[in-house]
Amino acid sequence: MKKILFLLFGIVLFQAQGQELPVLKISDNQRYIVTQDNEPFFWLGGTAWELIHRCNKEEIDQYLTDRAKKGFTVIQTVILAELDGLNTPNVYGDKPLFNNNPEKLNPAYFELVDYVVKKSEELGLYVGLLPTWGDKFNKSWGVGPVIFDKLNAEIYGQKLGERYKSNNNIIWILGGDRVPENEQHSAIIRAMAKGLRETDSTHLITYHPSGGKNAIDYFNEDWLDFDMFQSGHNRLTKEYQYVLKANKKSLNKPTVNGEARYENIEDRFWENEKFGWLDDADVRISAYWSIISGAAGYTYGCNDIWQMYDIDRLPNLQARTDWKVALNLPGSTQMGFMRKMFEMFPWQNMNYDSSLILNENIENESFIVASVSKERDLIFAYTPKGKQVVPDISKMKANTVYSYWFNPRSGKMKYIDQYEKDSQPVFKPWAEGWGCDFVLILTGEKLDIEKFNAE
Repeated sequence: MKKILFLLFGIVLFQAQGQELPVLKISDNQRYIVTQDNEPFFWLGGTAWELIHRCNKEEIDQYLTDRAKKGFTVIQTVILAELDGLNTPNVYGDKPLFNNNPEKLNPAYFELVDYVVKKSEELGLYVGLLPTWGDKFNKSWGVGPVIFDKLNAEIYGQKLGERYKSNNNIIWILGGDRVPENEQHSAIIRAMAKGLRETDSTHLITYHPSGGKNAIDYFNEDWLDFDMFQSGHNRLTKEYQYVLKANKKSLNKPTVNGEARYENIEDRFWENEKFGWLDDADVRISAYWSIISGAAGYTYGCNDIWQMYDIDRLPNLQARTDWKVALNLPGSTQMGFMRKMFEMFPWQNMNYDSSLILNENIENESFIVASVSKERDLIFAYTPKGKQVVPDISKMKANTVYSYWFNPRSGKMKYIDQYEKDSQPVFKPWAEGWGCDFVLILTGEKLDIEKFNAE
C-alpha cells in the first residue's frame, strides 16, 4: 500500500463536536460520497424514522449521543412520519402541517425538526431527512392520508429547501418505503425534487424505495445524486447483488444500502410461515456484503428503534424491547467496529472481484465476497459463516503477503502469517457456523495491529 492510515480511533470514529460539518458531494470517480475537500465519507446510517414524531428533546439527545459515540455518521428520520404522522401530534402536541396542507408548515412542529438537525451537527452527525413517508403520496398500505399532488409537492419542496439550505449536515431522501406505481406518483416525486433544487442547490438528494428495489429502478435521473436500495428484512437476501446491479446500471451514481436486515425483527415478517428472528449476525452479513461489493454506505436498523417503541405503546411488527434498551443490542456497536476497520485502509479504492476466491463459493448464506485495491496491495475477503478461504494472492503486487483475521464481533485484529505470492495458502477461521463471520485481510506490508486493537 502507498500508505496505510493509522489515525487515533477517537479521530477516525467521531467527528469533532461543535464544529460545522462540511457539505457532502459525489466523488470524482462517481462511486463514493466525499466532503468538499474530497475526503472520503463513510456512510454509516442509523434508522430512526419516528425520532421527530415520538421523542422529546431529552430522548432525542439520548439517541443521537449514543449513535455518535458508536461511530455512526448519518441518522435517517422523517418529517411527516409513518405512524399517523399527520394527525397524531408529536410529544409537544404539535402537528407538522395546518389542515394537512403541505403548503402550510406548522412552525412549532418544525422547531423540533430544527432541533434534531442542529443537535446532530453538534455531535458530528448528518441527517438523512425524509420530507415525508411514502403513504402520503402512495397509500398502498399504511395510515396515510394521501395529501400530495404535483403542485403542492413542489411548493413543499421549496419550503423545505429554503428552511434548511444553510444547514451543512442535510441529505435529502425522498420516497419513504414506496415506489411509484403510476405516472402521478412519479410526477409528485419529481416535483418535490424540483422544489428542493429551486431553493437548495447544495445538498445531495436520493430516494428510499420499498423492499427489494433500487432507486435507479425508477429515477435514474439528474436530480438523483446517488442510488439508494432497500435490501429488506430477509435472511435469504443477497445484498451484494443490489450493489452490483446498481454499479452496472448506473455508471455515474454511488449506491447506499438505506434499509437492510433489521436487528430484532421477524425474518420475512410478511409471510405466513415463521422463520425466526433476525439478529446481529444478519446485520453484519448485510453490512459487509454491501460494503465489500462496492456500496458507498450502509444503514443499520433495529425494529424497536425505528418506531421508538416502549412498553406503553402499541408495538408494530412485534416490537418486543423498549428502544432505550435496544440501543445496546450488539449489532449497532459492531457497525462501529466495521467502520473503524474499513477506515484503517483506503476502502474507497477497493474493487469487487469474485475471481479472488479460488475455493468453491456457492451463492448461499456462506458466500464469500472479496475485493482488491486498485493498487493491488490490499484484499478483503468476508466469510459469513466461517467457511475456509482460498484467495488468489498472485493478484497482489508485493512478493510477500501479510495476512490477518478481523473479528467483526469484537472489532479486534489477529496476525496469521506471511506468504509468498506464488503460494496458495488456505485460511480457516477458528469457528464455523451461524454468527461465525470473519474478514480476511491481505496486505503488502505489515500492520501495527497492537495499536489498532488498543484504540
